[in-house]
Amino acid sequence: MPPALVALIGLLGLAVGSFLNVAASRIPAGRSVVHPRSACPQCSAPIAARDNVPVLSWLLLGRRCRSCRAPIPARYPLLEALTALLFAAEAVRFGPSGTLPAQLVFTAGLLALAVCDAEHFLLPRRLVHPTLVLTAACLLATAAATGQWQRLGVAALCALGAFAVFFALHWVRPAWLGFGDVRLAGLLGTGLGWLGPGHLVLAVLAGSALGLLIALALLATGRATRQTRLPFGVFLVAGALASILAGAPVLRWYADLTAPAPVVTPLLPVRSAP
Repeated sequence: MPPALVALIGLLGLAVGSFLNVAASRIPAGRSVVHPRSACPQCSAPIAARDNVPVLSWLLLGRRCRSCRAPIPARYPLLEALTALLFAAEAVRFGPSGTLPAQLVFTAGLLALAVCDAEHFLLPRRLVHPTLVLTAACLLATAAATGQWQRLGVAALCALGAFAVFFALHWVRPAWLGFGDVRLAGLLGTGLGWLGPGHLVLAVLAGSALGLLIALALLATGRATRQTRLPFGVFLVAGALASILAGAPVLRWYADLTAPAPVVTPLLPVRSAP
C-alpha cells in the first residue's frame, strides 16, 4: 500500500480514537454517544472545536481543561495515538483488500471494549453487538465481492465455537468469566476466524498467558491477592491485536516446527552385471 494511503488511514485512526474515547466514557454510564456535545467532566464547559484535535489539543492545553484547569487524563491522547498506530499497521498488513475495513472496525471496537473493561470491569452489549454486526457486514460484503464464502463460513464457525466454549466455562464457574467475556469470545471468533482458526487460538492463548503473567507479578509484589479482580477482556483484546498483526509469521513458524521431517531413502550401491 502506498505510504500516503497508510498515513491517511493513520489519520483516520486518530479521528476514530477520539470517538472511541467518547464511547468508552459514555456507554458504561448509559449515555448517548451523540448528544450532548463533548464537555469537561469537571466543570461541564463545552469543549471547543480547537480544543478537540486528537493528541495535539491535549499537548497545547498543557494536559488541562481550558476553563477550569482540571487535569485531562492521559488515556485520551493515548487511545487516539494507539488507534492511529494500529490502523496504519493494519493498512500495511492487509493492503488495499476487502479484509482491511472489517479489521479496522473490529480493532476499533476491541479498543473501546478494552478501555471499558479496564476502567469499569464491564464489556457493554452496546459496544459488543454493534462491533459484531459491523464486522460481520464488512466480511459478508467482502465474501460477496470476492467469492470467499468458505472463509466466511470458517469465521461463523469460529464465532459459534468460541462462544460455546466460553459459555461452558461461564456456566461451570461463573466466578472465572463474566458473561461479557462470553460475548467478547463470539466477537473474537468472527474477526479472527476470517483470518483462520489458528489466529483465534493464538489470541486466546496469548491473552490468557499475558493475564497469568500479570496476575503472578501482582501477587509476587503484594499488589494483589487471589480475590483481586482483573479485567480479562483487556488481555483477550491484547492477544487478539497481537494475533492480527503478528499471528501469520508465528503460525507459519509453528507449522514448520511441527511438520514431519522428510523421509530420506538411503542410496544403495548399484552392482554391475557380471
